[in-house]
This record gives sequence, C-alpha cells and structure tokens, in this order.
Amino acid sequence: MIAPAAYERCLAFVNSHAQTPNRNAVSTPQVYAKHAVTISRQTGCGAHAVAEMLASLLQTRAPRDMPPWTIFDRNLVEKVLADHHLPERLAKFMPEDRVPLLDDIMDELFGLHPSEWTMVRQTSETILQLAELGNVIILGRGSNIVTAKLPHVRHIRLIGSLERRRENMERIEGLSPKAAAERVQQEDLGRARYLKKHFDADIENPLLYHLVINMDHVAVDQAAQLINDLVLTPHATTPARAMSGDVSV
Repeated sequence: MIAPAAYERCLAFVNSHAQTPNRNAVSTPQVYAKHAVTISRQTGCGAHAVAEMLASLLQTRAPRDMPPWTIFDRNLVEKVLADHHLPERLAKFMPEDRVPLLDDIMDELFGLHPSEWTMVRQTSETILQLAELGNVIILGRGSNIVTAKLPHVRHIRLIGSLERRRENMERIEGLSPKAAAERVQQEDLGRARYLKKHFDADIENPLLYHLVINMDHVAVDQAAQLINDLVLTPHATTPARAMSGDVSV
C-alpha cells in the first residue's frame, strides 16, 4: 500500500477536474495550454526528488483555476484499481514486471487475479486518461509509449552510473553496498523487460524521449529546471516512436 498522503493528492487531483464550474460567475472563458510529463528512470537516479521539485516549479506558473500539478507513481496503482473496480489486494501484483508469466497464467486460470496483460492494459488506459487531463507527472510503466501521440506530453529519461546510483540507494534505503547494487540491477532489468514485453520497445532508446539527463553530472534542482523549461517551451517535436505506429491500450 502507498502512503495516505500520496493517495490524498491523487484524489484531490481527480476531484479538482470533476468540480462543476460556478454558474453564477460572469467571466470570459480562458483557454490554457495543456501540459504533462512522463519520467522514465534508472533506479537510484533521484527521480522522485526531481519530480517533486518539477511539480513545484510548474505550479508557480500554473493558472489559479487549473488543477494542481500532481505526481503519479505508486499512487497510480490505487487509481487503476479504483478506475477498474478492482480489489486492493491486487496492488501487490502490479509493480513493473512483478509476476512471472507462468505464475500469471496459472493464477488467471484459477481466478486468483486478472492476467498481467489485462492489468497492463487497464494501467495504460488510466495513464492515457490522466495525461489527457494535463498537469500530471507520470513515472514509469511505459507512460512515454502510452502517451506518445499526445503532443502536449514531454518525455524524460533519467540515467546515471551504477556506482553513483548504488551509493544513492545505500543512503536512501539504508542498504549494504551488495544489497543496493542488486536492488538497482534487479529493478532496472524489470523495467526494461516490462517495456520490451508489453510495448516492444527498448527503454534505453534515446529516440523515445525529448530529453535524457545524466544525473551523475546534473543536480536535482538543475534537472527539474531543465525539464520545466522544456515543458513551457512551445512547439517541441514529438519523439520518433509516436510516428511509427499506434499503441493499443
């Protein structure tokens, strides 16, 4: 389960889009540019810190009557379960590349939970809906592929050396050097398999992103500022994969 505060922010975002405009207010309707961001990351790059700072930067430029910029990562699982009326117990089956294929087939056969393919499709549907609303930062789960044809979405990849990322995991998670290295490599492999298996894409392909940032040489605040500037710059082109075919969700 995720922290209650993260889920509360998720609900606040959804509710803000559902609010009924004040019919008694007399004003000239305004049309604002819509923005959204996807962040693909290698484990231990500090993606959450970058996303938090980016949301704060973007919020300072957001119109007052627009929903607040909201990050969807672990709380995305809760949103998917709610959207598709699935029980909360399924959350443990939904990390990227979590369930081996054979176990997944057997579990579906005996009705223990929907297949991995079904949950990926449902996750993709929710990602697409969130991105179409705008003012969201979505981490992982092939979100750059799912939203590739949406011109208002900017796609970011955060990378770094294994050594630096291992050190970050040691510090943040309190792991031993060996455990931190294994965690980084395992999660990186899982995310790469997830993208390859479900979207036939190479997660390391730089053509999938508007911007690739090496976090060994760029501080968190600098990375957030770079992404902020890209998001607010009009007429950015769409990465190559968006022109190569449809993504089925």
